[in-house]
Amino acid sequence: MTDQMQASRAGAAPLPGSERYTIISADCHAGAEMYEYKGYLERRFHDDFDAWASTYVNPFADLVSNEADRNYDSDRRIRELESDGIVAEVLYPNTIPPFFPTSSLTAIPPTKADYGHRWAGLQAHNRWLADFCSLTPGRRAGIAQILLYDVDDAVKEIRWAEEAGLTGGIMLPGVPPDSELPPLFSDVYEPIWATCEELGLPVNHHGGNASPMGLTVGGVSGAIFLVEQGWYSHRALWQLIFAGVFERHPNLTFVMTEQGGSSWLPGLLQFLDFYYHRFREDGETVEAVFGGPAASALSLTPSEYWHRNCLMGASFMRRVESPLRHQIGVDRIMWGVDYPHNEMTYPYSTESLRWTFAGVPEDEMRQMLAGNAARVYGFDLDRLTPIGDRIGPRVADVAQPLDRPPADSISLGFTQETFLRPW
Repeated sequence: MTDQMQASRAGAAPLPGSERYTIISADCHAGAEMYEYKGYLERRFHDDFDAWASTYVNPFADLVSNEADRNYDSDRRIRELESDGIVAEVLYPNTIPPFFPTSSLTAIPPTKADYGHRWAGLQAHNRWLADFCSLTPGRRAGIAQILLYDVDDAVKEIRWAEEAGLTGGIMLPGVPPDSELPPLFSDVYEPIWATCEELGLPVNHHGGNASPMGLTVGGVSGAIFLVEQGWYSHRALWQLIFAGVFERHPNLTFVMTEQGGSSWLPGLLQFLDFYYHRFREDGETVEAVFGGPAASALSLTPSEYWHRNCLMGASFMRRVESPLRHQIGVDRIMWGVDYPHNEMTYPYSTESLRWTFAGVPEDEMRQMLAGNAARVYGFDLDRLTPIGDRIGPRVADVAQPLDRPPADSISLGFTQETFLRPW
């Protein structure tokens, strides 16, 4: 890790004084065109790849439409994101990696029989991603994918990712409750946490990939999946807290992104703190019988671990959630456009900011729009701010409330809900 990156992660603040905001999207997605992945696979997988690709039918309409090249056309991405005021992006996966039945964000964990091919497919994506990020130095933080089936393989890939310049860190897969994998609170994953802390790489957990394996897209199951998937993704937070991961690794950074907004978090932290104190009653409560051994090993409350170790990739942060920002932590929130998904705020990101944040102080906006992401992912704001000064939305414009959302946007960033989500 470079001295410059270490300095940025140590807490570089966004530069004040500009009439425009510099924006780093903490939630974007990218992936190669299917056949481009072949060149990133070991030769021994080429025949199997040809057989798989010749029969695979992509279930996602946006990945086979005329707009699919937004995932891998570097020039188009830069052009469109700049037109929307975005100077840099954190890249989660998109498209279908080789040998996967569906998106790696929602695919169930591999079995022993298909692990070898799935792992080769994810490694192909990671190597493509490193090349893709290198096309725009300093403007993309790629997130490497791992699988939990083989922890030794995962640790080797984490070290490779750091050497390859994937400053986004890793994407932590969820563990469905009906999976044969050990749950995330198992100590079998300790080498992953230790390696990420050692290398200064954030651990990212994206919504959608921890639901029970019986839930699929379509029919009644699809409705249940969409309603419940946020809660299954949130489970990683309290599992890592009570497993003592943040206690043992005080410098580990954990990012939760696209988890159904953020209004569920303040109540959850209060709930976890309540149980933490009940667990610590030295056998005086029923709860202590169950949770005492875990809580006794923790020196901080769950909410204190959140404010020290964790951040929210808040795409999309809704209007009703903006007043909660101090409970979540202004230094814990990162805004994202979710490009190129159908529900992205592009090309209305300025309008989305007006809709949600009009009236929020400028210094807080600069933290949420760029400063926090620069700290976590190692972006150099000294280099990015001149771009923001050219293309970013004007501070004065964002301060103006938006009366109604754009008529042709389907982004959740423009929802008019007034309730706080339970999860």
